[in-house]
Amino acid sequence: MELSAPATARLLSPKSPSFPLNSRVRVSYRTPKSTTFRRPNLPRNLRKSTFMDSQRITPCASVAENNGSTTLTASQVDSGARIGEVKRVTKETNVSVKINLDGSGIADSSTGISFLDHMLDQLASHGLLDVHVKATGDIHIDDHHTNEDVALAIGTALLKALGDRKGIYRFGDFSAPLDEALIHVSLDLSGRPHLNYDLQIPTQRVGTYDTQLVEHFFQSLVNTSGMTLHIRQLAGRNSHHIIEATFKAFARALRQATEYDPRRLGSVPSSKGVLSRS
Repeated sequence: MELSAPATARLLSPKSPSFPLNSRVRVSYRTPKSTTFRRPNLPRNLRKSTFMDSQRITPCASVAENNGSTTLTASQVDSGARIGEVKRVTKETNVSVKINLDGSGIADSSTGISFLDHMLDQLASHGLLDVHVKATGDIHIDDHHTNEDVALAIGTALLKALGDRKGIYRFGDFSAPLDEALIHVSLDLSGRPHLNYDLQIPTQRVGTYDTQLVEHFFQSLVNTSGMTLHIRQLAGRNSHHIIEATFKAFARALRQATEYDPRRLGSVPSSKGVLSRS
């Protein structure tokens, strides 16, 4: 008997599902999904990352979302927010100060000296610090003791908030205009207290505030914070404008100096390897 070629093929092939010889069979291969790592309690758009993403290292201390809504720094993660709190009590004054270097400009000051409260508002607003100051003192005599002790406490709070000063820019420099007045401030968070003060305030008082107390305020703050501070008047005739521009320039320079330098990788900004108040 003679078999045709198709019949022979059917007899010799192993038993298999009967597909028509001219039909097409689609074979698909599933590749395993890339490994996904998840970290708890992260914003939704930071949760999913592939293996390759997990190998990326962000230099220094700054990990931020693309939309800028979340910023983490090494120092903040390691040691928490940079907050300094001080309570100073003497026979002349009772002062409480809390400063957050990573704040949003919250100002809550009540010193009994209205003009000083106004200046502390400038420090908070333009330095983006949260500044809380409560003070009572012998202002029935004059404003000297309260002005001094508030500044001493603020300087100590800054010292505590700065800690070991790792990763910060350290230096700040800013010139602030206010109408006809122009004030230049340059500072170094060096741990070495020094004040160079060059303001020519034309009147003895602004309201009831003795303008001699401006220099005394900054000298007291410098002494306890351990900063080098230069204040220079470039222009100005109005006493209020000169003083307010000084506080604004100081606030912006301080903001520059305390912010994190992304290239420093958390190191101390000193060739000695340490910035010490002593």
